[in-house]
Amino acid sequence: MTESIGPAPAIADARPHPASPAQQALGLTDLLLFTMAMIWGINFVVVKYATHIFSPVAFTGLRVGTVAIFLLLVVSTRGGIRLPRADVIRLLLLGVLGNGLYQLFFVHGVARTRAGNAALIVGAAPAFIALVARARGLERVKRMTFVGIGLSVVGVALVIVGSARPSNGEVTLLGSVLVFFGVISWTFYTILLQPYTRRIDVVKLSAITMIGGAGPLLIASMPAIVATDWAHIGLGGWLALFYSSIISMGLAYMFWYRGLRILGPTRTAVYSNLQPIIALLVAWAFLGENPTIFQGVGAVTIIAGVFLTRA
Repeated sequence: MTESIGPAPAIADARPHPASPAQQALGLTDLLLFTMAMIWGINFVVVKYATHIFSPVAFTGLRVGTVAIFLLLVVSTRGGIRLPRADVIRLLLLGVLGNGLYQLFFVHGVARTRAGNAALIVGAAPAFIALVARARGLERVKRMTFVGIGLSVVGVALVIVGSARPSNGEVTLLGSVLVFFGVISWTFYTILLQPYTRRIDVVKLSAITMIGGAGPLLIASMPAIVATDWAHIGLGGWLALFYSSIISMGLAYMFWYRGLRILGPTRTAVYSNLQPIIALLVAWAFLGENPTIFQGVGAVTIIAGVFLTRA
């Protein structure tokens, strides 16, 4: 899969440059990544709420299709997409992975598990990204980083095992496993996309990859979209769609791509460790999801692993 999507020569140029003082110090990029983590942390609860209004299949197609149209309009006001055909094709294929397959796993997973479980599993993504980045020679990984990766994997396992226990009368194991597969998809998407972030405008990057994911998703979800009872969506449903598409996938993704370009995949992914804390608090406040012992131990293990990965 990686050989068909990302060429090896491009990866060779993706090794992060030595961090300048401006990159090492906290600055605008860090602020934007913190904002991104807040947006994505809240989005777990928004998606959980929305899948009680829309079917998961319809919601996935609608949110990706909506943001793809939005980004295409933004790009058209900035001179359009003027890139080599080879780059466009590769980015479209990457979009199928990161905005198609990942979103299917994510939305279906969140619909079938607790929002807090999903957030904790996604919070382990930095460890997996660091591991794959090391395997592809993008970044050096210290011995302590491998310890952090191990802790993160153990934490994910704890959350998944805890998902096998009924929550409000419902077993959430399937949802947690689907979210985990989503994390794997996102990991490879992040690593394979990083070389392009250094030479392609983030808005164009967002638009092309989002179109790549929207195409197959809209085809797959069209029957569910047609079957949607639009008269009963309500204001809450439309606001959830707007937040989960334009804000979470449009605005926040641009912050993510900026981080990949300036800080590299591992340092950018570290901000994901804020998502579980935010999501757990919001899910507790708005969905009544009381934290479980598995979530608590898993959260501590995952976050400790992420910080060791960052060390």
